[in-house]
Amino acid sequence: MKQIVHETPKGALYLEGPCASSYLAELTMNDKLNNFRPPDKQKEALKMIADLDQGMIYIARHEKEIAGYITFHPPDDCSRWVKHPRIMELGGIEISSDWRRCKVAGTLLKVCFNNPMMENYIVITMEICWHWDTANTKLDIWSYQRTLTKLFGAVGMKRVPTDDPDIIEHPANVLMARVGTRVHNNDMALFESMKFKNRLSDASGLS
Repeated sequence: MKQIVHETPKGALYLEGPCASSYLAELTMNDKLNNFRPPDKQKEALKMIADLDQGMIYIARHEKEIAGYITFHPPDDCSRWVKHPRIMELGGIEISSDWRRCKVAGTLLKVCFNNPMMENYIVITMEICWHWDTANTKLDIWSYQRTLTKLFGAVGMKRVPTDDPDIIEHPANVLMARVGTRVHNNDMALFESMKFKNRLSDASGLS
């Protein structure tokens, strides 16, 4: 497990990962990590992801408390991307409001992508606007979208056009991807072919 110290005006944070579920079990969750589900249930979700074959959890830790996290896991079983052998999904990123404006998210992302394993995968993130914490950040969805694309862009992720139903459901939703340096051309070609499923049916007039 890699660990670096991130000094902030509010104190030192330890940026760590990938974390084993047994290690996560020893820590508590900051009570403001509730964007996806209540903190105790989110902790159980993090432990479950850590136990997956391709699951990875990176955390920002203050003493014995998780102040933020980033999750990586295989695509959901009902997603088109699950059929690709080299796709890993950045599933969630959340930083407690207690530690915002301390450059935690960007620094933790860089720790994640310094893992050489990332070069074996096409890492995608599906940013869905109804998960965004616009209330606490006081950003509208378009400002939040720009913030996210800049954040993920700093680690080499780029916006990807797609007709994935989850993305086209709202114009603010975004698919982003980073292609690892060890991803083969045939895996990249497969990814390109999967971005759009409905072109042929639309062109032929079929539903």
